[in-house]
Amino acid sequence: MLIPTLSICNTSLRYDASLSEWIIIISSGVIGIGLADTLFFMSLNRLGAGLSAIVDCLYSPFIIILSIFWLQESLTPIQIVGSILVISAVLTTTTIKTQKGLTKKNLLLGIIYGALAMAGTAVSIVMIKPILERSPILWVTEIRLFGGIAIMLILLTFNKRRKNIIGSLFTLSSWKYTLAGSFIGTYITMMTWLGGMKFTQASIASILNQTSNIFIFIFAALLLREPITTQRIVAIVLAVSGALLVSFS
Repeated sequence: MLIPTLSICNTSLRYDASLSEWIIIISSGVIGIGLADTLFFMSLNRLGAGLSAIVDCLYSPFIIILSIFWLQESLTPIQIVGSILVISAVLTTTTIKTQKGLTKKNLLLGIIYGALAMAGTAVSIVMIKPILERSPILWVTEIRLFGGIAIMLILLTFNKRRKNIIGSLFTLSSWKYTLAGSFIGTYITMMTWLGGMKFTQASIASILNQTSNIFIFIFAALLLREPITTQRIVAIVLAVSGALLVSFS
């Protein structure tokens, strides 16, 4: 869908960019889509949407920390406090009584995979921020996708379950979820996410991104019937409060 959209918006895939810019954007896709998204789904499968929303609040502190080194942004004392709150929220999840089907091992692995996913996502966006500011959003989005697709095809080639994975593409009953998720989560959301990073500071954009965790927490309870406990509420409040302090200081 992005390719015809590029045509409609008079944007060419052959955008005049340097070789180094092409390499950086493709690398961003490899890290942010191919690797980080895979780790995110591995975490989501183990934790469920509610707990994942808490761990995902590490995204904003990672953005701030990386921005110090790549974008020469500074870290204020309040931002340090905010980062501590977010980390505290994640640590709080490790003491949550595991629900049915969730073992301590999967809880720990889910948190580790989730943290690595947020780190990878943060790296992938901060590394292209300077390029994004002077390049068309649609072009950057599509080139990142090419990088993500390329690494996923390589990983699939060496995956022992590749036949089952490819076979799942022909399971028509799951296509309604696949297509809906791809349209909303990739086609629309990735363009608007990159647009936010293009037109505002990374720290401000990251907190606006972080509001997704609130919606995940709510929808997980309403649609997936995940339990709402006092400890989970405390964790999400700590995480969101920390993200606010980190980004609006």
